[in-house]
Amino acid sequence: MKTRSFLIYAICFLLLIVLAAVYIGNLGSREIESYPTQINRLTIALGKDWENVSKDKKVKIENTQPFDYVLIDNDGNVLQYTREGISTSVSSATTHYDVIRDVVTEDGTIVGKIIVHNTYQEQQVRRNRIMAGIVGGVLLLMLGVTALYFLYLKKRVVDPFDEMKGFASKVAAGNLDVPMKMDKGNVFGAFTEAFDIMRDELRASKMREAEAVKARKELVAQLSHDIKTPVTSIKAMTDVMELTAKTEEEKTTLQSINAKADQIDSLVSNLFHATLEELEHLEVNEEETTSQEIAGFISDADYLKKVKEVHIADAVVRADRLRLNQVIGNIFANSYKYANTEMTVESRIEKSVDGKNFLVIEIGDQGGGVPENEIETIFGKFRRGANSDGKDGAGLGLYISRYLMEKMGGEITAANKNGGLTVVLRLLLL
Repeated sequence: MKTRSFLIYAICFLLLIVLAAVYIGNLGSREIESYPTQINRLTIALGKDWENVSKDKKVKIENTQPFDYVLIDNDGNVLQYTREGISTSVSSATTHYDVIRDVVTEDGTIVGKIIVHNTYQEQQVRRNRIMAGIVGGVLLLMLGVTALYFLYLKKRVVDPFDEMKGFASKVAAGNLDVPMKMDKGNVFGAFTEAFDIMRDELRASKMREAEAVKARKELVAQLSHDIKTPVTSIKAMTDVMELTAKTEEEKTTLQSINAKADQIDSLVSNLFHATLEELEHLEVNEEETTSQEIAGFISDADYLKKVKEVHIADAVVRADRLRLNQVIGNIFANSYKYANTEMTVESRIEKSVDGKNFLVIEIGDQGGGVPENEIETIFGKFRRGANSDGKDGAGLGLYISRYLMEKMGGEITAANKNGGLTVVLRLLLL
């Protein structure tokens, strides 16, 4: 369809050029009219009426002839003329190739001359103007057609190509969310559709890859946490067993076990740091969790039995069991590490100012607490209290705990209370 339209435009344009050439050729072949009969009749009439005509002096008369003329006497005085701008003397008439005729009276006396204006130059100028107009018109038409064809190419070829170029740059930069504008009318119509299908596939592949990376990071982070907790328990139990060992061989064996546990703990810490930046992508799946389950989490976390009595108010909260267990485990691990004293667990139901009900759990120790100016900073990433000198840790336990509690719609805070640090959990009731 596009080829046929172009051929039609080309044929019409060629025909127009041929017609213009024929017309210009006809203009050049036309003869200049000379009017010999009319000039002779006028000359004879002026000779017969010379007595009256000679009385005029530079009189412009109404022209009844198909040509312009000037009448002069033998002395070169202008008697009559039909318009301005034509020859008024024999010398100027000769220069312009005007027709000169003697005016003769009836007795044969030459009394003057009639100068008939030659219109060749005017007609030539007129022909030149017509030819210039035709040529200019053809050139303007060519320019217009060229401009229209350029606009057509720009709209159908150049602009779509530029869009594809820009789209390719965005895809290369990783922007796979914005689809490519489809226009099947341009020459790249089918190609743009295939290009956008490629973008969709790349986007889907990238999403699958991101999900896989996310799942791998979460798995590594979870395994790191799960491994560190039993390793800590092993270290604590070997310390107790070492105190009660009866022989040097038993002490040596227990020390070796403790050293291997330290090695495992170091390797797990390194693994944990490698996935640190992805930890904020840990998923939280909220579900109904009862106070009995929470009491079980506390009992599991308190493997050294620092808590004498655990009583959790009857309630059903919205929480992720796995993540809540992880939070409670972090709290007890920190208390063991930094305080290593008896611990208390208290709970109550509390209503917030916005009308929401919370189960509040307070887990405290008697280890002296932390400086007041560090109460809030200990929840920051890589932030540890002043009492952490000489103790292993990355400063991430409370940071992760706050992140998980907020994801569950709850809150975690800390305060110095009863000679130690008390960590407060607020879990949203269902």
